[in-house]
Amino acid sequence: MTMHRIKIVFAGVSLGLMALPLHAQQSGDNTHWVSEQLTTYVRSGPTDGYRIVGTLTAGEPVTVLEVSGDYSRVEDTEGDRVWVLSDELQEEPSAREQLPRLQNQVAELEAELDGINETWEGRVSAMTETLEARERRIAELEERNHQLDSEAEQSRRTIRQLQARLDTQEEDLLMRYFMYGGGVAGAGLLVGLIIPHLPRRKRKRDRWF
Repeated sequence: MTMHRIKIVFAGVSLGLMALPLHAQQSGDNTHWVSEQLTTYVRSGPTDGYRIVGTLTAGEPVTVLEVSGDYSRVEDTEGDRVWVLSDELQEEPSAREQLPRLQNQVAELEAELDGINETWEGRVSAMTETLEARERRIAELEERNHQLDSEAEQSRRTIRQLQARLDTQEEDLLMRYFMYGGGVAGAGLLVGLIIPHLPRRKRKRDRWF
């Protein structure tokens, strides 16, 4: 039994004990119970001078018929009428009388607790399943995010490599342009230097006679 269950059981027992005075009043003003002592001696008269004629069982219910001094004349469940010290009577039910009812209350509380436990176990199980499903989903999303990060990093590396190749190709193209332009300029200069030194052909005059 859990501590929570024990607390509820004790609370139920306490409530049962608190209700006992009311139960005693409802049973009748003349109903009393023999005190919890092992044996209670009874006499034939209302003083210590009368002889002991028997005993009453602890917790036994009796009906008070009259009171004389320190003694009360009572009638037990078998119909015997005897005198007993008033101090050895109590107005609340004895433990023996209370025990069955308290046991029933405890059984009812335990049954109620079992129902509560089953309900909470079902709720906890459902919440646990939901939590596990969410944890799996989070793990899947984290794994997917990791994959996307890896793919993004690979894409960045590829872009850097392509950019480096593009820059290299641009430099090569510029070098080729410079070399081509320089070649053309050099060829033109060379042609310009050579042409003036070439021998000129004499122009023939046309003769008509």
